[in-house]
Amino acid sequence: MAAVAKEETRRKGSVSLEGEKVILVPYMESHVPKYHCWMQDPFLLEATASEPLSLDQEYQMQLSWSQDPHKETFIVLDKDLVVGDFLHGEPHVEAMVGDVNVFMNDLDNPHMAEVEIMIAEPKSRGKGLGKESVLMMVAFAIEKLGINVFRVKIGESNGASLNLFKKLGFVQTSHSNIFKEVTLEFLVTQPMKEELHSLMGTVIKHT
Repeated sequence: MAAVAKEETRRKGSVSLEGEKVILVPYMESHVPKYHCWMQDPFLLEATASEPLSLDQEYQMQLSWSQDPHKETFIVLDKDLVVGDFLHGEPHVEAMVGDVNVFMNDLDNPHMAEVEIMIAEPKSRGKGLGKESVLMMVAFAIEKLGINVFRVKIGESNGASLNLFKKLGFVQTSHSNIFKEVTLEFLVTQPMKEELHSLMGTVIKHT
């Protein structure tokens, strides 16, 4: 992979991140109908602790996320499913298989972010796309957003996600019996930062 491209300023929604298996693109209006279909699935609603929305509400949510300075959202494209050449700025709906997010909502620690990953398409699970997407997002958030602590909250019954994050080095910090939820955290050290930068070099493409 190419090394991360340096940039002085970055406008939200202006970059895509390309890895070996996935391309992360900004969540665009064109993605909403397919995303909405995903979120009709009770399994995905439970796994993401989400409430079902109408299509109009989903469009409003996409607009809100695109403008929220405390949230970064990328749609995960499976590179095997991209038709033709990948063009930055194009939604490539045919290849969208999930999304990955970071939320920076901890007022006490602006360098902490919560991570979420969803691979919604069954045909694209078990291929390592979730792992690569999380690593790319973590590397991006470290370098471009100044994040040094990552947190995930996962339902205790979601064994696949728990295993994924534990394999990535996230450590359990708490368990809520009330919400049936496990919290794990990843503290970025300098050696880890260098390793992530080395392993997850990405190509950042400007609009």
